[in-house]
Amino acid sequence: MAAMTAVRRRPMLGRILRSRRVSVIARLLVGGAVLVAVVLRVGGAPFLHGLASVDATTVIVAIVLCAVATAAAAWRWRLIAVRLGAELRWGTAVGMYYRSQFVNSVLPGGVVGDVQRAVDHGRSTDRLGAAARAVAVERTAGQAVQLAVTLVVLVLVGPRFAGWLLPVIGIGLTAAAVGIAVTALASSRVRGVLRHEAAELRAGLGSPATAIQVVAASLVVVACHVATFAVSVVAVGAGARPAQLLVLALVVLLATSFPLSVGGWGPREGVAGWAFAVAGFGAATGVSAATVFGVLAVVSVLPGVLVFRVAPAVASLLTRFVASLGSGRNHDRHPLRHPQLRGLARRVPRHRRAAAAGALEPGGLRPGG
Repeated sequence: MAAMTAVRRRPMLGRILRSRRVSVIARLLVGGAVLVAVVLRVGGAPFLHGLASVDATTVIVAIVLCAVATAAAAWRWRLIAVRLGAELRWGTAVGMYYRSQFVNSVLPGGVVGDVQRAVDHGRSTDRLGAAARAVAVERTAGQAVQLAVTLVVLVLVGPRFAGWLLPVIGIGLTAAAVGIAVTALASSRVRGVLRHEAAELRAGLGSPATAIQVVAASLVVVACHVATFAVSVVAVGAGARPAQLLVLALVVLLATSFPLSVGGWGPREGVAGWAFAVAGFGAATGVSAATVFGVLAVVSVLPGVLVFRVAPAVASLLTRFVASLGSGRNHDRHPLRHPQLRGLARRVPRHRRAAAAGALEPGGLRPGG
């Protein structure tokens, strides 16, 4: 009896662990716990200081950097989508990417916008599977490039001002990831999943030319995000050197990529406070800079969302208005819409030349007239 009860409990436990609702709740709890811990550690003053540090110049610079990063990311997405057989115009990709960034920045988890982007693209092309794979490959490629850049910078630049603590942590995280991967390879199921993902990645990137373009676009995206964080650090008054800004920005961006936040908040502020404390700037400064960065992440995408969502509606309204003005001037001309009149031009006999005119009868009438 006990054995039967245990057998029943295992599938139920597995369903609970695999439940999407449980996953979302767990992410909210983790992100919320980190945010509460940060507030208890540094108080609310650093958050208020960060909010007060946002000015018009900072917002304008962030909007420009966001536009460049979004254009590069949309280009990367389009390359992979077309490679997988899901047609996508670059202008459409830019608008959809703006919307997905906004959704990711205000909803928990940081992936809801990407899911919506994949679904909308798949429905518009009747290639939902290819669209979903394109978004997955695009996100994976971007994060892989960001991780590689972070590790290289930590090893080369990190020891110059923060000792070997940050590089050792970066190398430790990499070693842990490799260890987990090697352990997972012992499972045939995991090997099958990895082979499938590798095949999808090869199909998405395809030729070396496409891979180079994807890497280049990803580098542009990372550079724009690093510059935005540097602007945030300058806005709160931290006197960090360029090399320090580069390391701190990449560390915070790496924490931002983890889907454990509450609308983007939580791990970002915690890691920023820790990294700035290690670098000698104080945890409060890091939290303030992360707060500015969080505000800019939302504000900088709003113009793009408005342009790509409102502009088509405005253009449609203007087109209808102009069409109504034209129909008002030509109100006496009505098109033939009766079903029996369709194809009338094809049914009416055509004469290639005019019939010869007969002689006039007395009184001015032709014969038969």
